[in-house]
Amino acid sequence: MSTSRRSLPLLKTLITGKTQTRTVTYMPRPGDGAPRPVTLIPGDGIGPLATNAVEQVMEAMHAPVYFEKYEVHGDMKRVPQEVIDSIKQNKVCLKGGLRTPMGGGVSSLNVQLRKELDLYASLVNCCNLPGLPTRHENVDIVVIRENTEGEYSGLEHEVVPGVVESLKVITKFCSERIAKYAFEYAYLNNRKKVTAVHKANIMKLADGLFLESCREVATKYPSIKYNEIIVDNCCMQLVSKPEQFDVMVTPNLYGNLVANTAAGIAGGTGVMPGGNAGAEHAVFEQGASAGNVGKEKMVEQKKANPVALLLSSAMMLRHLQFPSFADRLENAVKRVISEGKYRTKDLGGDSTTQEVVDAVIANLD
Repeated sequence: MSTSRRSLPLLKTLITGKTQTRTVTYMPRPGDGAPRPVTLIPGDGIGPLATNAVEQVMEAMHAPVYFEKYEVHGDMKRVPQEVIDSIKQNKVCLKGGLRTPMGGGVSSLNVQLRKELDLYASLVNCCNLPGLPTRHENVDIVVIRENTEGEYSGLEHEVVPGVVESLKVITKFCSERIAKYAFEYAYLNNRKKVTAVHKANIMKLADGLFLESCREVATKYPSIKYNEIIVDNCCMQLVSKPEQFDVMVTPNLYGNLVANTAAGIAGGTGVMPGGNAGAEHAVFEQGASAGNVGKEKMVEQKKANPVALLLSSAMMLRHLQFPSFADRLENAVKRVISEGKYRTKDLGGDSTTQEVVDAVIANLD
């Protein structure tokens, strides 16, 4: 009789088709649950809408983070020192887009921030989201871009009237460390291949040095396949067979082009998360087109897509060693996208930012 009683739960499990599984967890260190301060920069345009979406979801989850908010705008000459000090103290920042003026000699605050904090690695994760139709399936590309030199060095001058010289700086030190970051990322995330993007057939010294550094680092990771591709062929291959790429490592300018192309292929810049990392600090933001702050009409109608920054904040939570909160947030966002009821205009819907946020909160486990 007792045997049959013990068998009853097993019988029910077999009938319902469910199997009992033990959840995978990790053992935190004492004190790991203490709330962590995060510097928050709402930014320009749609930035405040997107960062407010993150604040609402974090509060609904009771996530162990709190924000120190600072007003920074793209028309400022420099990022205020108090903001830099806050990021240096907190080690982590979440930011909306900062508008970059075209021409006029005003430098980009996005670039300033990366250089000031030595955020040498930009990471953009471009992948298909379930339920979001795209031209290509099985896209899962991580673009890792050198963030501090190359064409973004800002070394420009007018030689004579009508002739401007712009210097592209490539160093072995920076090339080696971005290559190491890319291979280490691949190793830690069970990725199988790293592709170096270059134009060494023309820029034989500059891009040649970048390739040389990548090749040296590749020899230390024999389990990861390494290959190289010229940037123009890379763009053609991306739009025709993007599923062939895994992790891509690039110099500064190429990475910007490749990441935005890959984001467009995988579903659009409004859903691609990303961040910038250095040895000491990390800044998380929309993965592609970080300087694109949206159109005024979108801001007025409050119909900005918050998905990219919500997924970037999930990356931030993992960076802070809060994986279960990251999983809850990411799963909730993916459910909303998959259901298709609440989508902003760029994803084929007409929902407001707040409607998407409310749907994400309702889907939190």
